Amino acid sequence: MTTERESIEFDVLIVGGGPAGLACAIRLMQLAGKTGRELEVALIDKGAEIGSHAVSGAILKTNALNELMPDHMEKGCPVESVVRGDAFYYLTPVKAMAVPVVPRYMHNSGCYIVSLSRVAQWMGQLAEEMGVNIFPGFAGKEVLYAEDGRTVVGIRTGDKGLGKAGEHKSNFEPGIDLLAKVTIFAEGARGSLVKTLGKALDLYRDRLPAVYETGIKEVIQLPEGKTFFSGNSFNDIHLMGYPLGLGTPGGGFIYEMSDNRLGIGYLTALCYEDPALDPYDMFIRFKRHPFVADIIKGGKVVEQGARTVSTGGYYTMPRLCVNGGLLVGGCAEIHNAPALKGIHVGMKSGMLAAEAALEALDKGDVTASGLDGYRRRLEQSWIKSEMWEGRNFAQALAKKGIAKFIHLGAQYVTGGRGIIDPMNMEADAETLQPLPTGATVEAPKTKYDGGLYVDKLTGVYLSKTMHREDQPSHLIIPDPQICSNQCYPAFRCPCTRFCPGNVYELELDPISGKAHIKLNPSNCFHCKTCDIKDPYGNITWTCPEGGEGPGYTIV
Repeated sequence: MTTERESIEFDVLIVGGGPAGLACAIRLMQLAGKTGRELEVALIDKGAEIGSHAVSGAILKTNALNELMPDHMEKGCPVESVVRGDAFYYLTPVKAMAVPVVPRYMHNSGCYIVSLSRVAQWMGQLAEEMGVNIFPGFAGKEVLYAEDGRTVVGIRTGDKGLGKAGEHKSNFEPGIDLLAKVTIFAEGARGSLVKTLGKALDLYRDRLPAVYETGIKEVIQLPEGKTFFSGNSFNDIHLMGYPLGLGTPGGGFIYEMSDNRLGIGYLTALCYEDPALDPYDMFIRFKRHPFVADIIKGGKVVEQGARTVSTGGYYTMPRLCVNGGLLVGGCAEIHNAPALKGIHVGMKSGMLAAEAALEALDKGDVTASGLDGYRRRLEQSWIKSEMWEGRNFAQALAKKGIAKFIHLGAQYVTGGRGIIDPMNMEADAETLQPLPTGATVEAPKTKYDGGLYVDKLTGVYLSKTMHREDQPSHLIIPDPQICSNQCYPAFRCPCTRFCPGNVYELELDPISGKAHIKLNPSNCFHCKTCDIKDPYGNITWTCPEGGEGPGYTIV
């Protein structure tokens, strides 16, 4: 039976309500307002509210925000604190050693410490006041193409009210075809639509493989009177070393927030080789380090979130312009990896895309050639300068031993070129090393107290993640036999460890010993780690019903 679908047409459709998409929407309305042009702009986001899926460290370099809205403070921009100084530590298992020189990339004085979910909510309100049609709770499920199969004409939102087997329930609502002259993809890291678009239009040809880190962040409420940062000249700390050591890239951060709270997080690069590694356990072990534990002592976790971050840099960026479409922000691999920042470059990319889209609309040419003004603007902007300096950074970090520091040092003094330019790297899904035959993987022996140190399921609860239980799973394992016959013998099913939400649960047949993966999709943070790290490419992340997933408010 053919489902009848409503279609709505716009001039510009933006898919994703993070900082890149929202900056794009605001810039479009600013430009239209200057010329008195009528412009129909729509923005959809899969979260129930704008900002409910936005999570980041987050230190915000202010240059893009200053360009977009010089009066942002008068407009109520929600800033937690302003960075007054930086500290950088190397952790051994028991000690913290201050690094005497903070790398220039990480000089953050004057930057804002923010809750990205609050900033996105604020930007969404401004965009709506300017006339943008904001549609939270609508998940982009499918890219729509013209008859030529190569021109993007919009997206289809997901159906609602489906049963577990895909049957129509009594409350079934078909998805809507949102059509646009220009569709701007701003889905964030590992966007599911951009993933399919990349395959359909070969956007990643001649690019290095995109690589990622999984970050877990919490907001901790400190007890009254505990003011670690008040007596220090710094209010942001970055830490490396324990528990990952120097073999695997990653590290932690602690930032001062308002109302006697801290933002704390830990990132683990997904190029790691040990299939027994659990990024969430790395986070908890980091929090229990004596130096970190003393800072957060007596506190209580009030919100937790998880997300992957695009860290591959300039050489991993896909083709940015297609017929009828543009890619911005994290889903275009736009991130300043050495500086550990992506919000400002994401915002700037959205602003440049807005300018190029309006230019193409004015000329009546929305082909890839007509939209190429976006690529040209980006190449001439400070985005290029920042990303070019870090173009080999992820590759150098992934090196082992002394080679890591040789390459990083060479890059530091040569503006990113280093010894080899470009340096090759492996995709994250290809780096795991098989376990020895018969080896077992022990569960972490971490102790949780339910307040300051919480287990994975409590973290899911604190993220306010919600999914309707009786819908089709949005996590697809097309061939369960791969889990049983290949992944378990070689790696002991690493999905049961790399997922921060306990979505994947290992069940062993008591007679045959064969492995079976039980899915708990209602726990999903939408971090996309599984889609990236699975060594057999046997997990596909798709959007669940719109409006589901995390409900972030302060991370």
